[in-house]
Amino acid sequence: QVQLVESGGGLVQRGGSLRLSCAGSGSIFPPGSTFPLMGWYRQAPGKQRELVATLRYDGTTNIAASVKGRFTISRGNAKNTVTLQMNSLKPEDTAVYYCHAVDLRTDHWGQGTQVTVSS
Repeated sequence: QVQLVESGGGLVQRGGSLRLSCAGSGSIFPPGSTFPLMGWYRQAPGKQRELVATLRYDGTTNIAASVKGRFTISRGNAKNTVTLQMNSLKPEDTAVYYCHAVDLRTDHWGQGTQVTVSS
């Protein structure tokens, strides 16, 4: 079983910054490998889950238009970790943020971390 543990959410004022981190562990397939794709999604109340940013093993990123220029995704220093640096936060960024990772067998989700941006 694969575990993705998120950290770094919280309450911040408009224009502030937060840094989310996600660490993957457990039975990644194949054993000892690195996730070829990791990323972040978010879900606001009453809305569908949406892509925020993804990062492939070769460094290719996919960033949602709504956060481009404000959010940056990068690999962490430890294996199978990913971070999301969020700057210039807006109230509309308020959501539960989920870490997502794909190995060669299936995809995996974290439990989510709440990000609240006050106006």
